[in-house]
Amino acid sequence: MPISLFDTARQAVVPFEPGPRVSMYTCGITPYDATHIGHAATFMAYDVLQRRLIDMGHEVRCVRNVTDVDDPLFAKARQLGVHYLDLAAGEEARFERDMEALNALPVYSTPRASSAIPDIRGFIGMVLERGFAYVSGGSVYFDVSKFDSFGSVSHYTREQMIEYARERGGDVDNPNKRDPLDFVLWHPSASDEPSWEAVWGAGRPGWHIECSALALRELGETIDLHGGGSDLIFPHHECERAQSEAATGAPFVKHWMHVAMVFMDGAKMSKSLGNLVFVDALRKEWDPRAIRMAILKHHYRFEWEWTNDQMPAALDRMNMWTNSIHSPESDVLLNEVRERLDNDLDTPSAMLAIDRAVSQGFSAQVAANLLGIAI
Repeated sequence: MPISLFDTARQAVVPFEPGPRVSMYTCGITPYDATHIGHAATFMAYDVLQRRLIDMGHEVRCVRNVTDVDDPLFAKARQLGVHYLDLAAGEEARFERDMEALNALPVYSTPRASSAIPDIRGFIGMVLERGFAYVSGGSVYFDVSKFDSFGSVSHYTREQMIEYARERGGDVDNPNKRDPLDFVLWHPSASDEPSWEAVWGAGRPGWHIECSALALRELGETIDLHGGGSDLIFPHHECERAQSEAATGAPFVKHWMHVAMVFMDGAKMSKSLGNLVFVDALRKEWDPRAIRMAILKHHYRFEWEWTNDQMPAALDRMNMWTNSIHSPESDVLLNEVRERLDNDLDTPSAMLAIDRAVSQGFSAQVAANLLGIAI
């Protein structure tokens, strides 16, 4: 039986049935600060999915981009008085150390947006040539009125889309745009930002176009699965789909998978609020395996709250599993964990199954390994 996963666009748990080689694109970091638990929860979900797909016999090509051309990175570099690429390189290295500590599998590639400027210019040219974009005020905008199914990933109303676009950098009041929901593909750079030449004017790419160009370059026109945090559903992924299908004429993504937000003190973890728990700080005090377990006890699709009792409970559980390694293995347990993962990547239920088996005198080792927890 195939694995089943919730598809955001179809609004249902449906079979995920890729071929022998699975193409996955997960939106990665904008490298201007450390990785917090919310970020880690997203990447752990896709890591477990990769592990299960490999366990099923698939080859997985997962691309996780690095957004090193974007407003938050430039603002932080400006604040610190450093070159944006130096800041990006340091934070990307810290992120990779965190992922290694959390036992994340290496991904197929981690391309930087700055590596794709020629691809981006060519991509924008394709969108313009097909009549889905226009030049105004020195910028290039995607014309959402030309794309009839705009909104079919998020299923938000127009009013909701405008609200989210306003909150998430959509510049909805820009007079150069024909519609508040039109989004930028290319725009002029500020004086202290990088700039590249283009036929429609010097400048830099918009946020959304970077992922479309990288996905096309690394994985081809149609991707088996695309994901990221649920805050990327709109505008980022909605816009990605629109511009990608406008450029190529082919379906962009077969399956959209999103990971819910992690909260702390009653609000979504965010740098603007400062309600963050950073992975690199946490792993100085706690075994990284316990951090991974604290994350995977929550289902990827539902929001949850980080509290101070998460880590002691996770460490107790890890020790219980570790103490079982000299007990006999159970094929029944391994198959039960597989079944739980195949049911919309139900890691909490899989972990409870391991708890029960350990309490009955069986080893957790092989089953835990499928979750990426080495004991």
